[in-house]
Amino acid sequence: MAGPAGPAGSAVPHPRDLGLAEARALVQRAVDKAEQLGLRGAVAVVGASGTLLTASRMDAGGPGGMARARSKAWISATQQIPSSEHLHRMTTIAPPVAAGFAQASPEALFPGAGGMPVSAGGVAGAGGVVVAGIAASGATVSPFFPDGVDPRVVSADGKPANPEDLLIAYALQIPYAGQHGDDQKRWEQRYGDLVIDPADSLGMAAAPPASRQAQLDWARALCDAAMAEAQRRGLRVAVAVVDRGGDPVQQDLMDGGPAGGVAVAQAVAGAAALFGCESGELAAMFVRAETVAALVVPPVLGVPGGLPVRDDGQVVAGLGIGGASPVICHDIARTAVAGVLP
Repeated sequence: MAGPAGPAGSAVPHPRDLGLAEARALVQRAVDKAEQLGLRGAVAVVGASGTLLTASRMDAGGPGGMARARSKAWISATQQIPSSEHLHRMTTIAPPVAAGFAQASPEALFPGAGGMPVSAGGVAGAGGVVVAGIAASGATVSPFFPDGVDPRVVSADGKPANPEDLLIAYALQIPYAGQHGDDQKRWEQRYGDLVIDPADSLGMAAAPPASRQAQLDWARALCDAAMAEAQRRGLRVAVAVVDRGGDPVQQDLMDGGPAGGVAVAQAVAGAAALFGCESGELAAMFVRAETVAALVVPPVLGVPGGLPVRDDGQVVAGLGIGGASPVICHDIARTAVAGVLP
C-alpha cells in the first residue's frame, strides 16, 4: 500500500491514516472476492487514528455485520496486530485487565479473529508504519466453508483457506495465512479427506469485478455525489447511507475530514431513515428528542444533515452528512439526492 498522504515530495511529520481512495480500493477487492465465493457481508477500513475511513455492506449482507467488521478493523489498526492475536491476548491475560481494555475501548466490542493491520509498505510487519486496519463480517462472511462452493476456490497453495481470511488476504494482496486456527478441521467437516493439488488452488486467483451489488452501487453513487458537492464547496465531510432500519450500507470520510463527522453522518442518516423525516425535524416531532434517541439503536441525531430517501413513496434509506455546519450538511445532502435520484 502507498504511504500516508502529504504534500508532493515532502516528509510527513505527523501520523496519517490511509487515504480514502486506497481504502476504497481495498474494500472493493474484498467485495470482488466475497462475491466470487458467494458470501454476503460488510467490509470496513479503519485508520490508524481509530477513525472509520470507508465501509461497504454487500447486498443482502444483513444488519450488524458492519459493526463487527468495524470493531475488528479498529483493533487491528490501533493495536497494530491481527485481531486474532488481540483475541489471544484478551483470553490469556487476567480477566480484570481484559475487561478494563474493553471498557476503555468501546470500539473493540467484538474482538473476533479476521482483522488485519495495513502498513505504508503493505501488511504490517513488513517494515512499514501501520496506517489502517481492515476486516469483514456479516450474514455469511465467516471462517466456515460455504456449502456448494468449488473447493479449489477456498484453497491456497493446496491448503484450506477459510473464506473470511481469504478475502482479506486477497484484498491486501498478501499470501494467505489463516487467522482462525481451525482451517483444516472445518475443511474436513465440509469436504472430508479431499486433497487439492497446489497447482489447482484458486483461492488467490483474480476475482472478476463484483457485478451483483445493485444496492451497494446505488449507495456508493449517493455518497460520491455528496462528496463531489462538498468538494465543490471546498469542504471535507463524512457521508453515510443507511438502510431503512438505520444499518449502514456505505460510509466514507473524505481525506482530511473531521473524524467526528463519521458519527454525525451515521446518526443523522439513521434519524432520517428510522423516522421518515429530515433529521432536523426530529426535535419538532418529540418534546424530548434526546430521550427518544436514547431508545433507538442504531444511533440517531436530531440536527440537520440527514434526509430520508424514498422509492415509490416508501422510505428505503437515509443519507447523512457530517463534519460541516448542520445547515450546509443539509444542503449538501439535498443536492446529492437530487442529482442521483430520478
